[in-house]
Amino acid sequence: MFLSDLREEFYDVIKGKRILLLVHFDIDGICASKILQALFRTDHILYTVVPIQTRTDLLNAFQQHAEQVKHVVLINCGGCIDLVDFLQPPEDLTFFVADNHRPLDICNIYNGQQIRILTKLGDDEEVPAFDDVFRENESEDEEESDEDGGKRPRFDEEALEKRRARRQWEQQRHKIVFDYTQFSYYGSSTAALLFDLAWKLSKDSNELLCLYAEAHEPTLKCLYVFSGWRIGESTRSEPLPKWILYFQKSINVFQRCNFSLIQNRLQLALYRHWSLVESMRHSLYSTTTLRLWTLKGEKRLYELLAEMGLPLVQCRQKYCGMDISLRNELQSLLESKAEKYGLDNLLFASFSTSQGFRSKFSAMDYVYATLALLETTDKEKTPTDAFLDVTDGLTISKLVVMEKGLECSKQQLEAIYRQMQTFLDMNQVISAGPFLYATVIEGTPDARFFAAPHCLSLLARFTLRAHVAVSRSKKSRSLPLIITTPDVRSPEPNTCLVCGIPPTSEESPRNFFGKAFEQAANKTGSKAELEFFDTNIIRLSVDDRSKFFDALISLLS
Repeated sequence: MFLSDLREEFYDVIKGKRILLLVHFDIDGICASKILQALFRTDHILYTVVPIQTRTDLLNAFQQHAEQVKHVVLINCGGCIDLVDFLQPPEDLTFFVADNHRPLDICNIYNGQQIRILTKLGDDEEVPAFDDVFRENESEDEEESDEDGGKRPRFDEEALEKRRARRQWEQQRHKIVFDYTQFSYYGSSTAALLFDLAWKLSKDSNELLCLYAEAHEPTLKCLYVFSGWRIGESTRSEPLPKWILYFQKSINVFQRCNFSLIQNRLQLALYRHWSLVESMRHSLYSTTTLRLWTLKGEKRLYELLAEMGLPLVQCRQKYCGMDISLRNELQSLLESKAEKYGLDNLLFASFSTSQGFRSKFSAMDYVYATLALLETTDKEKTPTDAFLDVTDGLTISKLVVMEKGLECSKQQLEAIYRQMQTFLDMNQVISAGPFLYATVIEGTPDARFFAAPHCLSLLARFTLRAHVAVSRSKKSRSLPLIITTPDVRSPEPNTCLVCGIPPTSEESPRNFFGKAFEQAANKTGSKAELEFFDTNIIRLSVDDRSKFFDALISLLS
């Protein structure tokens, strides 16, 4: 059941109660949870936070804490599965769901007893009508009592007509449900939703607004579209009237906090914390546009720098060590040469903050750093430790954690670049007919980075765009890509992660691989774990990979 007034139907209901807060491992979810926790602290609401990666984590966390609470808040998890059927909760327990994953489960939408959905649907999101997917059992109408008091089927004309009508209804229902669930995609930001709640409660603050800004940045996940921004694609922004009103209300406070308003920024990864050459080489947009993994592309990069009048010595040292006059002119110089080198979308709107004499941190820097911290390769850190590091690092005053995250992100981007270059140099991006596929070979040193959803998705995006950039086949733009990598982080041996992304020609962020993976696994009986809330990523037994791919080819042909 959708809620229309979050203040009355959600916040006033849970005020004074003990809350179980289940938060998914993504930047929007963590920012949203920090906003909600800030509200809880101001009203002295007791709560327990549990990070959630998979459906198994959700089930275990609920079973462990359910006896202590009567209200559960789910952030970016649980909305796409039938919660009552999956968790089997007691009847007096209520779920409040704020999930940006789509499509939302139909049973959750029409459950008016235990499920309360905080998320607002977009104008282009349609939910099937209740009567089209739910129908009372009519079996008793088609049976009659025998002499012994038992039931036997009726075969008169009326009963046969009812059966025929029921079969037609079931066929129509199957089609409606399939059309509704065949694509996975993302709705509006959950952090935006909860910041709006804080605004209505008059408990908004500068720090909460920073979290809102970070959640609205173009994220590195191939499908995350929090506010319409996507790396390497045409940029647009959704209206943010409450945000602008907030700026107008407290502009003097923001100037004291050194938090800038919307400004055009360079679409280069971590360029304020890296050298210009390395940033351009490891940024998705500039790398694939200039083809920097090739000798010709490398020459074009140096030619671009020369035309801008930037000495190579300056471009190879850290941005903070560059001559200040060059730093001040860098953006205008790149803008002047952008059209000649095909870098038309080099700029995008963003935000930045600074503390003292430290380098500026853009909201995009926070996205890179937090995702790297979430998927750290440090074996001594558990997922919960990584979650706590990110939660701590998103506090503006604790930039030390973010600086560590930036270094981890650089290692991640370097590993992605090397693997992408290996795929192309070794011709390992292969056409299977309806899709392209590539495999990270067992024993690859960088495989430890890719055994995590966000990094694997970014590798897939890098690889597909780079392949399209060098491919002579026009068909490559219309082909999706599947990447598999050894799951070195899984306790079970001989498993791999499989990630699918849509083709570059597809403007819509909707992804059909979630449903395709599910059907292929069911058809072949493969040992597949559909555990992730991002359904385009699954865990699969390596022994079943061959028949699984054969089934996918058959389904998508």
